[in-house]
Amino acid sequence: ASSYTLVGTSIISLSPDIVNPTTSTAYTMNATNAFGCVSSKVFTVIVNPTPTLILTASPSSVCAGFTTQLSATGASTYTWSPGSLPGTPVTVTPSATTVYTATGTSSAGCIGTSTVLVTYVPNPTVTASASPTAICIGALATLTGSGATTYSWSTGATSTTVAVSPTNTSVYTVTGTALGCKSTATVQVVVNPLPVLTASASPSAVCPGGTSTLSGSGGISYTWNPGALSGANAAVSPSTTTIYTLSGSSAF
Repeated sequence: ASSYTLVGTSIISLSPDIVNPTTSTAYTMNATNAFGCVSSKVFTVIVNPTPTLILTASPSSVCAGFTTQLSATGASTYTWSPGSLPGTPVTVTPSATTVYTATGTSSAGCIGTSTVLVTYVPNPTVTASASPTAICIGALATLTGSGATTYSWSTGATSTTVAVSPTNTSVYTVTGTALGCKSTATVQVVVNPLPVLTASASPSAVCPGGTSTLSGSGGISYTWNPGALSGANAAVSPSTTTIYTLSGSSAF
């Protein structure tokens, strides 16, 4: 033919033999030869749609060191970035708040993209302290947690502070939670033994006006009662039969 006319039912742009339809379109070509004879041909350009991806992250917020699962629908094959991870679902462990992009390809070869946000929540920095850090048997120490919103102690207590009276040196653990994320800390309470005292009187029996010497051992400082007499040794002249009590302190 010597001339052509292309008639489209929905033509967006047209240059010789080039069309860019946005939807599937039927085109009619009319051809005229040198003798003025006309022939027509109808052909269809099929436009495959760009896949619409739907992405989810479960969970959408993660604590440090935890994973989340990314899933996509709407295409045939998928690649995730960052990471160049293929398929769906994929498991990721973000170390910061991250926007993940999925590139999906349909069965017709068309490509679409979408994004999903995963929020990173840092674990709280939990500390534990004891006051005092060393006690004698029978005394109390106060444990205190900080750095989180709520606390759970190995004793079962759920308050910020807890009083303990261990009978031997003990390590306590506190778990602190903030924004759903947890960390632990430990603190030690040292338990010092009570001094083992011995007391004696020489002589243990006196006449009225006589004197007896009280002697104590097992500690480093001493008080005798009645009389509030200090020292390991004390001289007494009781007027009646008397029981003397020795109180002694250790180096602790």
